[in-house]
Amino acid sequence: MRVVIVEDSRLARLELCEQLSQLPNVTLVGQADTVESATALIDEVQPDLILLDIDLPGGTGFDLLEQLEVLPKVVFTTAFDEFAVRSFEVDALDYLLKPITLPRLTKAMEKARAQLTAQEAVTTESRLHGDSQLFLKEGEQCWLIRLKQVQLFESVGNYTRVYFDQHKPMLNKAISHIEARLPEAEFFRINRSEIINLAFIDDIEVPLNGQWQVRMQNGRILVPSRRQAQAFRQRLSL
Repeated sequence: MRVVIVEDSRLARLELCEQLSQLPNVTLVGQADTVESATALIDEVQPDLILLDIDLPGGTGFDLLEQLEVLPKVVFTTAFDEFAVRSFEVDALDYLLKPITLPRLTKAMEKARAQLTAQEAVTTESRLHGDSQLFLKEGEQCWLIRLKQVQLFESVGNYTRVYFDQHKPMLNKAISHIEARLPEAEFFRINRSEIINLAFIDDIEVPLNGQWQVRMQNGRILVPSRRQAQAFRQRLSL
């Protein structure tokens, strides 16, 4: 498991490095002490997990996560307990209060390894196709639909909202789990939060500022992230 430490305290970084060195199958691939340097490092090395402090020069750990296109697994490491609820709203694996003990860190690493193993298993499953059936339920209402009917998947914390026809029920799966099984020729991750069905694009506008706007047939207007914009143009051969 490839790990990056994001921590502005040199002493805290040294302690985490020492603890990680005692854990099997864990490789430290980088360290950063600011939001800016961490963003560049994570984009470059693409770690499996980041050990992330909350109070950082240049912003917070939450600010950093908002700048990442692809989120690694996240374990927060902080001296403050008031951010615990918010940490799980961004799908953090764990929330470790300083001083961090080796047994507590070990438990968090084991949780991360279990999730990564489960993700790898998902990617080996057969991909869905347009005629694959999805069973969706919200309250007492149920739907059995074809994948090709879905216009949009939207990430909502650990859940995913599924847009089809005039409905938008919630699916009890993270969007990363869904993305791993979608047919790449038909669906595209347009930004961190949304995956679109290319067949349901109604219009594309390029304002003077150059930031694309994608209008879906259900009226939603989506903006490709900076990192995904070029790939999106290539997908559409524009």
